[in-house]
Amino acid sequence: MSKRLFAIRGATGAENTAQSITENVCEMCLTLFSENHLTQNDFVSIQFTITDDLDTMNPAAALRKGQNTFDVSQIPLFCAQEPKIAGSPQKMIRLLVTCYMEEGAKPQPVYIHGGEKLRPDWAKK
Repeated sequence: MSKRLFAIRGATGAENTAQSITENVCEMCLTLFSENHLTQNDFVSIQFTITDDLDTMNPAAALRKGQNTFDVSQIPLFCAQEPKIAGSPQKMIRLLVTCYMEEGAKPQPVYIHGGEKLRPDWAKK
């Protein structure tokens, strides 16, 4: 079976501590990697956005530093600040994973720790 390019979304809430950001980013990413059966060779890049009230840890650095069960050292990681929009949820980290998966695969997004309110239609019940 051939592979094609997919983009998979996710989001998590966090408190403004390095520990909370690290733990929640790693949980979100490792869950997404596992549920989508991704291997090291499947990744193109991982992009994060973070709200301006989370300023103690960069999510890309948190992923590199905080987990040791999945090697992300060769995956391009990028982080940007989420645009400040009135009424948008605060203390949020959003994720976009660009990867190759088997053609016909059904990507499984991951919304946890308050991230569910961003996409209740994609959040697990």
